[in-house]
Amino acid sequence: MDPLHSMLDEETAQQVRALVAKGALSPGVMATSDCKADHDTLAERGVEFTQRPAERPYGVEAIMRDDSGNWFSFTQRKGW
Repeated sequence: MDPLHSMLDEETAQQVRALVAKGALSPGVMATSDCKADHDTLAERGVEFTQRPAERPYGVEAIMRDDSGNWFSFTQRKGW
């Protein structure tokens, strides 16, 4: 998501964009309904994962990093 095209006002969106570019906006969490399949698809497209999908008490989680160094939990909750 581009913060400049969101519900944020323009000044806040610029601040968020600067934090993302600086690598200072981690961690973040993204939900998925199929962590393993989506991991494979994204990895094939060049997304850097620092942790492959792994079973956790809350579901399946993989950790990815963007090109600025921010990291995100890519999580499939149990029961999905």
